[in-house]
Formats: sequence, C-alpha cells, structure tokens
Amino acid sequence: MLAYLCSMLTDNPKVMAILDRDLIGFLTAVNESGQPQSAPVWFWRDHDDLVVYNRPTSPRLISIAANPKVSFSVRGDMRAGGALILEGSATVGGLPPAADLPDYVAKYEREIERLGWTPATFSEMYSEGLRVTVSRVWAWGLDALGE
Repeated sequence: MLAYLCSMLTDNPKVMAILDRDLIGFLTAVNESGQPQSAPVWFWRDHDDLVVYNRPTSPRLISIAANPKVSFSVRGDMRAGGALILEGSATVGGLPPAADLPDYVAKYEREIERLGWTPATFSEMYSEGLRVTVSRVWAWGLDALGE
C-alpha cells in the first residue's frame, strides 16, 4: 500500500540509496492545456533535491515555467515490487553545467560513453538544468526496490 513517508529525501536511507543508484526516473509536469506529461529523465540527488538536465528546446521547460509543480517516480511497477514517488516544485536555471558536477558525471559516465558522448558534449546538448525541491515522498515496497 502506498504510504506517505517523509518530506525530506535525507530522512530515509532507503530512499537515498534508491535515488543514488537508479539511472532513470519519470518526471511529470503539466502542460499548458492541463495534461500531465511524463518523460524518462536522468537525475541526480543533491541532498534533498533532484537535479535534471534538459535540452533547451524541451517542452517540459515551458510547462514548468507556467506551473512549477511536478512529480517524479522510479520503478513503479508490479515487477519491481514497489514504487517511489516524489512531489515538489521545479525551478529552471541557476545550475552549473552537468560536466562541472563530478557526482553527476560519475553516476552517468558509462551511459554518456555508451552513447558516444563526453561529459562536455552532454553538457552542451542538455544545457538547461532544473532543480526539483521535494515536498513529499510516497512509497511502498522500498525493500524490493533496494535490490
């Protein structure tokens, strides 16, 4: 059963471990017509926030400028045996390039290389950073997600 867990990511070691390990999450923003739009994203946990880098032409950036409320989830299916859902507000800009964040680069280094990029070329293509300030954490089956 889905249950409210906490309001800070650092309040729960299992939540931190899942976010630090998983490579793909789903960020949901509401577009101008009111339709929620979910998209797979790379993300990095920065203490109690999430950082996501975007192409500057991403429609998500327009949606967030109009309505900063977002949700984020990882591995929320029956096969995973659990779900982790975060709610919060996103702000665009004010972040250094991804290549300047050693922990972000370390998390995605293999994926960046697999795609034939370097951290610098990734930073050029995905130059718009956004920060999700998490206000609620919902979860079930965290032990299953931790495997």
